[in-house]
Amino acid sequence: MAPEAILARNLKRLRAQRGLSQEALADEAGVNRTYLGDLENANHSTTLNKLAALAKALGVKPSDLIDDEFAP
Repeated sequence: MAPEAILARNLKRLRAQRGLSQEALADEAGVNRTYLGDLENANHSTTLNKLAALAKALGVKPSDLIDDEFAP
């Protein structure tokens, strides 16, 4: 599976598990909501800084977001 697809799947799953809207997660991570939507649809790749911010907002390690076998 492509890294963008793994990130998309993990972002969606973690966001849903935490009961967050795209807007709430985007605000917490300091990214634009449409950017987050693009990430969740595997339409965009991201920088390490933004990956770290998203991971922090979700309470996981950045590496967890791109781990194909990560299942919290």
